[in-house]
Amino acid sequence: MADVVKAASLEETAHGFLGRRGGVSTGQYASLNVGTGSPDLPRAVEANRTIAADAVLPGAELATVYQVHSADVVRIDTPFPMDARPHADAMVTDRPGVLLGILTADCAPVLLADADAGVIGAAHAGWRGAFAGICANTVAAMEELGANRGNIRAAIGPCIAQASYEVDEGFYLRFLAEDEAFERFFKPGRAGHHQFDLAAFVAADLARAGVSRVEITGLDTYADEDRYFSYRRATQAGEDGYGRQISLIGL
Repeated sequence: MADVVKAASLEETAHGFLGRRGGVSTGQYASLNVGTGSPDLPRAVEANRTIAADAVLPGAELATVYQVHSADVVRIDTPFPMDARPHADAMVTDRPGVLLGILTADCAPVLLADADAGVIGAAHAGWRGAFAGICANTVAAMEELGANRGNIRAAIGPCIAQASYEVDEGFYLRFLAEDEAFERFFKPGRAGHHQFDLAAFVAADLARAGVSRVEITGLDTYADEDRYFSYRRATQAGEDGYGRQISLIGL
């Protein structure tokens, strides 16, 4: 059975943050790997995508994009074919029966909804996209479909936690050059390094964009190998690829 984490902030909307459990993949991709860019068997990935969608909104059409760590948002009326997915990192829709899916393996998945307006969004917020404004852009795109940012609620799913996210001095200084107040998202690490709180940074960005309620699940993809895929963990282990989990929201 798929491992589905729900957020109280989105209780009125079909959604779920899924992990690596409950699928058909084997080996280092066991078992619910949905990453089409991984060296996993394509038929296994496709089966896992169906399992994941059915666990959140059975019968819905799954929409995903080709994620590139940008701040670009697309409106989804009907899902794109896999070979025609736009390069973007967030989606919005007001169409019932469409399930927005974000793939991650340490980056922060963000699900958003204005339940009264019937408008939802989903964003892939790695540090690059978050720094570039993916959250604010997603909120603005939702407003274009009739949402009211004051009514939007959001949840930040499992991602790499501060205790696991070591960054170098250059990374730290890049953020401080943008805004000295960003120092609050860092803690001292070993010499010449810092620990970055990605989830808190994303939550603050959503709040600045006017989102009324933001929930952080607080689950660490890097530390919990049994439950989540992690790009950083796989890279440090010298593995030739890594799996991705999916986060879903639909009407």
